[in-house]
Amino acid sequence: MSQTTTHDIGLDGLDALGGVDALCLFVSEDDRPLPSSAGYVDWRLCGALSRVLKNGFFTGAKDDWLLLPSDGKLPVPRIFVVGLGSRQKLDAGALGEALANAGRVLSRAKVDSVALEVPGGGRTEDAARAEAFQKGFLPAFKGARVAVLADKGLVRLLPGRKG
Repeated sequence: MSQTTTHDIGLDGLDALGGVDALCLFVSEDDRPLPSSAGYVDWRLCGALSRVLKNGFFTGAKDDWLLLPSDGKLPVPRIFVVGLGSRQKLDAGALGEALANAGRVLSRAKVDSVALEVPGGGRTEDAARAEAFQKGFLPAFKGARVAVLADKGLVRLLPGRKG
């Protein structure tokens, strides 16, 4: 089982991710402008993620994947971006499936430590988000460390410690 720590969403939380191999962002088709961690990452990358979305190379469609380098603008070298489909249609089942798939892909990519924000919105409450993370992502991810970027409501429901 991976060690789990939690970090605040925002630039300070992203800056605290030293020693993490990869960042996993979840972006939906209807996320414009980019919310939360994806928005902060896009800011640090000078709009690189927005440009990819605008060009249509990656759209946020369900099961769409993108790998970006951070080019030293974040303490994490690789950024995996996962498409969620429509955030408005996101429910607990779809979220659990997306998180489990992300855990499997990150494991195949030999990621040992990852930071991610458990996506919300649509019809997913904090308890459903925490359960999807614990039952979907954690069993599928084979790495040693998971740093969760989370708001206060979700932090209370997750295992681990403030990192």
